[in-house]
Amino acid sequence: MIDYKNLFTPTKIGSLELKNRFALAPMGPLGLGDAEGGFNQRGIDYYTQRAKGGTGLIITGVTFVDNEIEEHGMPSVPCPTHNPVHFIRTAKEMTERIHAYQSKVFLQMSGGFGRVTIPTNLGEYPPVAPSPIQHRWLDKTCRELTVEEIQTIVKKFGEGAYNAKRAGFDGVQIHAVHEGYLIDQFAISLFNHRNDEYGGSLENRLRFAREIVEEIKERCGEDFPVTLRYSPKSFIKGLRDGALPGEEFEEQGRDLDEGIKAAQLLVSYGYDALDVDVGSYDSWWWSHPPMYQEKGLYRPYAKLMKENVDVPIICAGRMDNPQMATEAIADGTCDIVSLGRPLLADPDYVNKLRRGEVEDIRPCISCQEGCMGRIQEYSILNCAVNPQACRERVTAYNPILKQKKVLVIGGGVAGCEAARVSALRGHQVELLEKNDRLGGNLIPGGAPDFKEDDIALANWYTHQLEKLEVEVKYNTTATKDSILAANYDVVIIATGSTPKVLPLGNDQQVLTATEVLNKEKDCGDKTVIIGGGLVGCETALWLAQQGKDVTIVEAMDNLLQNNGPLCHANSEMLEELIPYHNIEVITNATATGYKNNQLKIKVDQNEKELACDSVILAIGYQSEDSLYQELKFDIPEIYLLGDAKKVSNIMYGIWDAFEVANHI
Repeated sequence: MIDYKNLFTPTKIGSLELKNRFALAPMGPLGLGDAEGGFNQRGIDYYTQRAKGGTGLIITGVTFVDNEIEEHGMPSVPCPTHNPVHFIRTAKEMTERIHAYQSKVFLQMSGGFGRVTIPTNLGEYPPVAPSPIQHRWLDKTCRELTVEEIQTIVKKFGEGAYNAKRAGFDGVQIHAVHEGYLIDQFAISLFNHRNDEYGGSLENRLRFAREIVEEIKERCGEDFPVTLRYSPKSFIKGLRDGALPGEEFEEQGRDLDEGIKAAQLLVSYGYDALDVDVGSYDSWWWSHPPMYQEKGLYRPYAKLMKENVDVPIICAGRMDNPQMATEAIADGTCDIVSLGRPLLADPDYVNKLRRGEVEDIRPCISCQEGCMGRIQEYSILNCAVNPQACRERVTAYNPILKQKKVLVIGGGVAGCEAARVSALRGHQVELLEKNDRLGGNLIPGGAPDFKEDDIALANWYTHQLEKLEVEVKYNTTATKDSILAANYDVVIIATGSTPKVLPLGNDQQVLTATEVLNKEKDCGDKTVIIGGGLVGCETALWLAQQGKDVTIVEAMDNLLQNNGPLCHANSEMLEELIPYHNIEVITNATATGYKNNQLKIKVDQNEKELACDSVILAIGYQSEDSLYQELKFDIPEIYLLGDAKKVSNIMYGIWDAFEVANHI
């Protein structure tokens, strides 16, 4: 076993001792607050569960200290100044429970979002900013804050921190000179065009952040830790235009030289630790890294900060590999490893690691469907692979009154989750899988290197079903007669889907994306992919990274129009990676035939031929529900799940299976 002991040694932020080197990274607590600015029961349960799971420091998601200058529709997120008595009452219940597990907890407080306020959270309220600048999402010009308003927000930070201390929080984190939020907009000259004491020189642009920490220290005492979420580099090529990994560009935001100077100033002002990442909402695939970003992408920037300031450094950013984490502590990259989405996926990550149960840690797949995507679209935080995240109480495992004999047909994510939950609750479960491994579409989906966590999820399910002693029969095709003969109490049909095909002529060289990803068929050196959805784009990227000449033909006017990623950080990065890897894209085009290595397409009523060794079809999937149709009137308790019910994504396959299996 690899020795991870250094991850379980104590460390300090100021005079506050933490029991280990793990922190829960702050993630927007949408859905975890109530209409009066307190924490609701979901929020209390969610944060407590991560403390129970062994995490040494819990950092809440963002809370607003001000709800008047930058108005937020309530309920949005907790607010320590809106109704202080109510906030303290609800937060005290939470901090007391967290402290029972020897964990510490910080309240993350924000001065506002400014030009990056997510439109679904903005409502009718006008966005504010340091200067009259363009909003990140809307074609609106932001309103400039007055000096009086800035000073009011500073005072609110003091009030909020004081209320947090009364509520039992061990410290606070300021949100943030990072990611292009309001205080960061003041710090960056691209956004700050002021000519008063809050604009111009770096010291003036950091004045807002300085006054905040000074106000908190005055109200709460020097020993009350105040940490800062901090980005030493912005990766901004221009407004709404971010840089890709490895791309040469001229930084328009904060460059590393200024990032070092700013960090040194901020620490001199009194900040007790820096929670380091990079990026901005103009390049937000850095701040919210999809699977297309490498693991541990913030490590070089954390180490740079560690070398230039004398306070603890917290490092997040796909740090869920335990070996990477232990090396980061050992080589002085950081003092604390921060896990965000990995602790959504598995709240017991830390305890499982301490016990050496690495195989039992449910992996985050960086899809951002349940977390950032749902925050963006529906103002609620969840997790695609963990249906219980942020709703621990309402999705608690139901006890069973009578054991049932349950048959699950299909070993994709829906079938595996249904078998896992049914067995965990005490039912006798058997699973039939027509192939020689579990995972279903996770297997071709996980073929690209950047999708390795899809394979990790398939392996996790395999391990869980083994531990739960679920009888798994591989290479087995179920029939109506064999099922009826076995007398099951419950049958769950999760037979998945099959790739749609399109007859084009020379079908020997017309392949499905699944065949290519599974390496069942060779696409040659030059290929055309029909379909610019998620599967088509990811397959194209994977092949281009192998040196293949790839063209995408898409019937609609843009890529990722159908079933694209919910989170724009994922979709926008993928859209940018396509041209960056020299993948040609032809939109508003349909394929009409393929013969003699020539694909005929029609583009805006004009015909064109593309020379290629093969054609890859990525035009979607169709449900395979024939067995369900045969059985639906013969089995008293029968369920249809996953793609067999409706072709969707991993999240809904898992969520629907959990819901059904938890109520059998």
